Amino acid sequence: MDGALMDSGSDAERVRALFTATIAVHQRVLEGSLEQVVAAAAAIRDALGAGGKLLIFGNGGSAADAQHMAAELMGRFERERAALAAVALTTDTSILSAIGNDFGFDGVFARQVEGLGRRGDVALGISTSGGSVNVLAALEAARSRGLKTIALTGRDGGVVGRAADIHVNVPDESTARVQEVHTTLIHALCDLIEESAMGRAS
Repeated sequence: MDGALMDSGSDAERVRALFTATIAVHQRVLEGSLEQVVAAAAAIRDALGAGGKLLIFGNGGSAADAQHMAAELMGRFERERAALAAVALTTDTSILSAIGNDFGFDGVFARQVEGLGRRGDVALGISTSGGSVNVLAALEAARSRGLKTIALTGRDGGVVGRAADIHVNVPDESTARVQEVHTTLIHALCDLIEESAMGRAS
């Protein structure tokens, strides 16, 4: 058999295995309790409905997830409605580099929470490992200022999960699989929040 054809078959099997793995993690989350997902959506929509805002943050792929969620809420998810106040604390390179340089990288999100967060707002920290020091620091800063805190984590949730009022966990060791389920959970949150916003507008 041609070597290229053998490689093609092997590659297809690898892709199939990746799909099987992410479906399995999704299924595990689906079969668990979804109460924390519902609680997180309720906390966010209550804050937004009262004139508050959502502050979202994380590192690397989780930074991209923070920006993704903010875009879905500030713009739209699936329906036309008024903008919802969501801010990703991962986007301003001048702020990130200034805080990182002057105060250390561990404080890049906490400092922004101190400046932007107000009692009644919600802080949502994303960490696939559950151990991101700067996410933990921001959740602690948020709690001290009277914000509701939510953690979206992987593995066993770690210190980040334990620091939050509401903990949504994807119990898997693979960062890639956790991130894939995080995307689905973010879409679920956006759907519930948007549905509530549509109800308020009607």
